[in-house]
Amino acid sequence: MSDNTQRDLFPPDSLAPADDTPRPPLPAEASLQAALGVFENHMRDEGFSINTMKAFSSDIRLLGKYLGVGQPVGEIGTKNLNDFLGWLLDGRGIPCSPKSYARRVTTLKVFFGWLFEKGVIATDPSAAIIQRTVTSPLPTLPKEAQISAALHQAQKIRDGEGVKKPDARPYLLLTLLLQTGIKKSEAMNIVPNHVDRSDPERPILFIRYANPRLRYKERKIELDPAWLIPMDEYMSQYQPTDTLFTCTARNLEYILTDLGEAVGLKQGLLSFENLRWISALRDWEGDDEKDDVHQKLGLSKVTWRETKSKLGKLAQQREQQVPRPLST
Repeated sequence: MSDNTQRDLFPPDSLAPADDTPRPPLPAEASLQAALGVFENHMRDEGFSINTMKAFSSDIRLLGKYLGVGQPVGEIGTKNLNDFLGWLLDGRGIPCSPKSYARRVTTLKVFFGWLFEKGVIATDPSAAIIQRTVTSPLPTLPKEAQISAALHQAQKIRDGEGVKKPDARPYLLLTLLLQTGIKKSEAMNIVPNHVDRSDPERPILFIRYANPRLRYKERKIELDPAWLIPMDEYMSQYQPTDTLFTCTARNLEYILTDLGEAVGLKQGLLSFENLRWISALRDWEGDDEKDDVHQKLGLSKVTWRETKSKLGKLAQQREQQVPRPLST
């Protein structure tokens, strides 16, 4: 007996709506090491800076060293992450600076937030991480008399005293850092046309960033018109074709070290970081608005909170160090 029943043109299963939900890039059972590999691809696709990618990857590998690289990401909880952060501060045996600690907290939040967003894990264990306030100690800065001695030494080199030929570079570098408080990387990226000389009475230094993610750090800083004189001397001596400073960042560090040692300062006391603090402290103690100091340094709001607190304490220290006049 033949079957005359007409078959459905479309089977019932084919009428079900398609599931457009994207599949997770890896299962919850995947190891921390495997998840890091996929995360690195994600960072590359999203245009993370090379330095950020290196730092985040290093932090996750450090987490793998603590938990085990084979630990399934779906089995990592908030307690694991809090214990890891506590180990960084108290159990690892290696100092963890406030800056490194804060970055590692950020790494955990970005990494596990991404795993949760992609559906790899059901809950985000980093959302409830206990934020521990870690304050770094106040920097040890050279005194104003020591800064003056270093400037005098740089001037002697500029004049050719005690050296084979006059060299304006040490004086140019030292005065630039004291005036602007810029970072080493920012100094290395200056090109001559970043100095706007259209108004000789108010020259301006533009701090530029090639990375679009760092454009918020761009700013302009007024320069002392007298600084243009050693700049012209330097330009004539070195004739830079690209960036202002033709040497490496390490060589600039050596210049500061040599100046410091020449006037009897401890090694490392005359540094980019300390000169940045000195510049900010001078502005803080002057008539500058506090927010102007914030903008001049190019800091984020979070970093500025700690910096502002330290500047206030450093200013108090300096005030206490000033000898009081004897009463008559």
